[in-house]
Amino acid sequence: MSSDNTHLEHAEQHESMTKKKIWKVFFILLGITIVEFILALAIPESVLPQHIKNFAYVILTLVKAFYIVAFFMHLRFEKYTLIVGILVSFIFIIYFIILMLTEGNYLNSHMNL
Repeated sequence: MSSDNTHLEHAEQHESMTKKKIWKVFFILLGITIVEFILALAIPESVLPQHIKNFAYVILTLVKAFYIVAFFMHLRFEKYTLIVGILVSFIFIIYFIILMLTEGNYLNSHMNL
């Protein structure tokens, strides 16, 4: 009986995604994408160094990934343990991205002939 009750609560939470919320998330994602394009195309490297741009790209991409996963994949409405499990995996992925960027920078500076 409690299983049916939690299923109904879960369905009600999914129905709370109105068109207004979907458009709000869309415009947030659009704004982040516009900022990424401005960083890539309009700001020269003399104003903002490439490593700062790369860091900004990673952060903005992670924010976009959060919005996509949370709202369009409905994980915002899931149980706490599922969210924690996904966040731990996400933290490891971020850690490995940082390690790869660091290693790539080292190889670029020491292997550049």
